[in-house]
Amino acid sequence: MRTKFLTSAILIVFTAMSVVAQINNPAKTSFAVLGGLNFQNLNGKNATGNQLDNDLMLGYHVGVNVQIPVAPEFYFQPGLMLSTKGTKNSEFADKLSLMYLEMPLNFMYKAALGTGHFMLGFGPYLAYGVGGKATWESGSGEVKYDVKFKKEDNSSSATEVYYKPFDAGGNIFAGYELPGGLFFQFNTQLGLLNINWDYELNPNDQSVVKNTGFGFSAGYRF
Repeated sequence: MRTKFLTSAILIVFTAMSVVAQINNPAKTSFAVLGGLNFQNLNGKNATGNQLDNDLMLGYHVGVNVQIPVAPEFYFQPGLMLSTKGTKNSEFADKLSLMYLEMPLNFMYKAALGTGHFMLGFGPYLAYGVGGKATWESGSGEVKYDVKFKKEDNSSSATEVYYKPFDAGGNIFAGYELPGGLFFQFNTQLGLLNINWDYELNPNDQSVVKNTGFGFSAGYRF
C-alpha cells in the first residue's frame, strides 16, 4: 500500500510539473524515454566496522523525464525511473539485487556542439525500494531469498533479507544529443543514506551500506 501511494504521489507531481511547463513554454518543453545499463555496488562498513569489499553488479534502468527550460541553455529535468542496484560477492550474498522506483531531479546545461547538443547535468535523487533478491551459491545449487524493504523492528524471517525502503543521493551525467532527438549519456550516482536495516536485536551492529555506481543511457527526446 505504501509503495502504491508513493508511486501515485510521484506520478501526480511529475504530471503537474509537465503541465505547468507546457503552459509556460510549450515550444521548448520536451519529453524523453530512456534506458540503459547500471554498474552498481554497495559501499560502507560491515557489522564489525571494517570496510566492505564488494564487486560491481550489472543492472539496468528504464524510465522517462521532462526537460523544462529555466534560462538560456539551462534546464530543470525531473524524471521517473525503475532501476536495479546491488552488489556481487559481498558479505550479504553472492549476488544482491535491489530494485528501486527512483525520481532524479536534475539541473542541466545544454549547449550547441557540432550538429547536436552537449549535455552536462547534476542534481539529487529520491528512491523507494520495491523488491529484490539475495542469492547464495553452493554445491547443491542456488538459494534465493526475497529482499524486503521496511523500517527497523524486532521481527525478521530466516528466508528474507531486509533493507530500509528510502534512499537518496546525488547524480552527475554528461552526454550528447543528436539533431533528431536521439541521445546518449554517461551517468554516475552516489547514495548518501545508510540503507542497512537496523536490527534492534543486535545493537552493536556497525553496518553502513550505501548505493553507488555508474552507467550508460540511450534515449529519445520528442
